[in-house]
Amino acid sequence: MDSEQTIKLQEELAKKVISKDILPSKFNTICGVDVSYKGNKAYCSAVVLSRKSLEIFESKNSSFAISSPYIPGFFMLREAKPILLTLKKLRENFDILLVDGHGVLHPRKCGLACYVGLKLDKPVIGVAKNLLCGKIRPDSKIELDGKVLGYQIKNKKTIYVSIGHKISLRTAKKIVKELILDKNWYPEPLRIADQNSRNYRKSFN
Repeated sequence: MDSEQTIKLQEELAKKVISKDILPSKFNTICGVDVSYKGNKAYCSAVVLSRKSLEIFESKNSSFAISSPYIPGFFMLREAKPILLTLKKLRENFDILLVDGHGVLHPRKCGLACYVGLKLDKPVIGVAKNLLCGKIRPDSKIELDGKVLGYQIKNKKTIYVSIGHKISLRTAKKIVKELILDKNWYPEPLRIADQNSRNYRKSFN
């Protein structure tokens, strides 16, 4: 898929993103998924945790050959495949997914978290380490094209939260904040998935 086709796909998918809460009445499990790289290989890890105790219920790893280069704004081409295939390996169901990437806080309102959310038809939150676009207001809300599409959380480091699918920004922000332990700056499901993917990658050395 070339960049022009991807832009058209993102613009079409953006219209399908649901930005309100469509969640289980009691959501108990949260999944984090992350990908690390070495050479032409991607190493993906997914971990399912209890929302309250943060007990790990299940974790899975997968490795894949990379088919797309890293291009800002087209992250889904690079990471969606390893993420979706790794999530398929999970036996444990999860209520909400956290993805290391942007959601609607994207030039075409469809980042990696939106694409994955639409593919899975599940609530997904995008948590990114770098701001791709938008203006940060004094109240930490992030505006793009006159709309609030993200939220900045500053701790030891800064992260940017946005909607992937089937969740409101208010709920996404609340969930991410409650998953950040005092000693860390990154939500626990993503922190563990990131660590697991790095360890998995090192096991191939």
